[in-house]
Amino acid sequence: MPKFLHQFHHHVKGRSWSWQNLTHSFAFADLKPLAITCIAVTGTLLGVRHLGWLQPLELNAFDLMVQLRPDAGPDPRLLVVTITEQDINTIEKWPLSDRTLAKAIAEIARLEPTAIGIDMIRNTPYEPGNAELTAQFKNPKVIPITLIGNSKQDPAPPPPNIPEKRVGFNDLVVDPDGIVRRNLMFAKNGKTTLTSFSMRLAFAYLDSQKIDSQLTEKQEIKANKTVFFKLRSDSGGYQTINAQGYQVLLNYRSAENIAKTVTLTQVLERKVDPKWVKGKIVLIGVTALTVKDFFSSPYSATASGNRPMPGVFIHATATSQILSAVLDGKGLFWYWDEWQEILWIAVWSAVGGCLAWRLENALTFIVSAISAFGSLLGFTFFLFTQQGWIPLIPPALALLITPGVVVTYKYEQSRQQQQIVMKLLGQQTSPAIANALWKERVHLLESGLLPGQKVTATIILTDLQGFSTISEKLPPEVVMNWLNEYLSAMAQEVQAHQGVINKFTGDGMLAVFGVPIPRTTPEEIAEDARLAVSCALAISSRLPQMNQNWSDRGLPAAKMRVGIFTGPVMVGSLGGTTRLEYGVIGDSVNIASRLESCEKDRQEDTCRILIAEETLLHLADKFEVESWGALPLKGREQKVNVYRILGRNKK
Repeated sequence: MPKFLHQFHHHVKGRSWSWQNLTHSFAFADLKPLAITCIAVTGTLLGVRHLGWLQPLELNAFDLMVQLRPDAGPDPRLLVVTITEQDINTIEKWPLSDRTLAKAIAEIARLEPTAIGIDMIRNTPYEPGNAELTAQFKNPKVIPITLIGNSKQDPAPPPPNIPEKRVGFNDLVVDPDGIVRRNLMFAKNGKTTLTSFSMRLAFAYLDSQKIDSQLTEKQEIKANKTVFFKLRSDSGGYQTINAQGYQVLLNYRSAENIAKTVTLTQVLERKVDPKWVKGKIVLIGVTALTVKDFFSSPYSATASGNRPMPGVFIHATATSQILSAVLDGKGLFWYWDEWQEILWIAVWSAVGGCLAWRLENALTFIVSAISAFGSLLGFTFFLFTQQGWIPLIPPALALLITPGVVVTYKYEQSRQQQQIVMKLLGQQTSPAIANALWKERVHLLESGLLPGQKVTATIILTDLQGFSTISEKLPPEVVMNWLNEYLSAMAQEVQAHQGVINKFTGDGMLAVFGVPIPRTTPEEIAEDARLAVSCALAISSRLPQMNQNWSDRGLPAAKMRVGIFTGPVMVGSLGGTTRLEYGVIGDSVNIASRLESCEKDRQEDTCRILIAEETLLHLADKFEVESWGALPLKGREQKVNVYRILGRNKK
């Protein structure tokens, strides 16, 4: 470990964390902040959801999924007789006379339907033909409508003498945003329980199929094997609806193809294929725009001109849903229990948090987050196609918000850690190197060690001339202060020139240019060599002023020697767990040392800088040099071409 990293290690050891913990803080750090974040985000979203603030978004998502799922096509058990604008213009009368309606009912009854639903209030006679209509209403297959009503002033039921079991209310439940998504099957009117229009029609058909129905212990309807579970105020994406009465969620079959349709004129003119009627449920209702019997449905948002759906088609949808549930085993929505929904939201909060906690690369995180969001949408929509309505907006927000909080936390934690690291590293290396170390912190260490690697670097070794004599003549405390001033000046210049001080050797220094971030290209290696020589010249230029200052204080002047060599070295951590140092090993270090001590007597000024030809090749004539020729260096068999740096080239 570099000396400056070793210092940092011991500095933070008292704080119960180390350099290894720092560099791997996001890979192996304590997960407590992540857990707290997930719990906090989940709790907040549950609170917001409970208040109903997310319900509009959930309902919009519901509508979108209704629009996107496969079209189930028309229900073959239903036929809708529409009273269009053209029908009204042809008959030239509205409301329809009782005779016209009676004739239409008679024509349909002649074709042997199972039930005939009249989605028009007929409690007031519209002559001529009231007696004829009254006669048709006696047909047990005819089911007229009424309104629920809560007082004597409310509209009366259909004409008298019609059994209550053949009358259904056509009131529709509208969500807060004005869209019909629910089917009210039963409702209280004072002490009386009324049955909906769609229920009357559907169970008339089920009775013809000899299918019995009963009430469960929870007072819920069971027909065949299907139980119509009551909609709760918090079912699916709902949170604040009024769930009074007996409600189920409507499962729309199609936007405009709920059932086969014919017009009133076709019925009156006997242009209806008998096969479309026999054994079927026939609904008669108004689709003319001027009558305004229209409601918004989940399809309305994408319909041309935001066109709503005629009421008779919504009743047809509710009737079809009941038949599909009992006879086909499908058509009813199901929901999770509250604890399942809470767990669902918490899981996606944890997914988002873990992605942000573990993934450092921004692109990888974004791709992973998008994939997770796609998985959430895909799974939710798949369940929706299976009639399962589970929360979408809360888990989606959890997947978005939790990573945001985690990233913010990590950024703040990283910023605080970086401040400490920059402060400590900046004392012994340049800010640029310190910043590079920080950016590469995860990749630099393996099991708390800097892995060994071979790099090409430029080495500087310095030494003071006559330091032993100075130490002998002065008290240790004076020598210490004097030496610190000298070494501090050298350290400043090394840092300013983007070098790393590997160690202080008493009165000397070993500095390296090109580590710990490897420099691989020829241009980078050459830049390191030039920076090293520039650093030595900068130190040389400071010595005269420092010597003058020391002389004024009665302290000895300093003369120094510098050896510089560029070549391959091995760098990495040396030592054990109790003591680690950043080692720089190789013949290049030895050559730099021999250059520094080469021919010590040949020193004409306060600072002598010697380099070898391997460094000179990278200087590109930017410095003025003096050749000393090929000299033997201690411990080496071959001679080395030595050059003395005189200064910067002024050309």
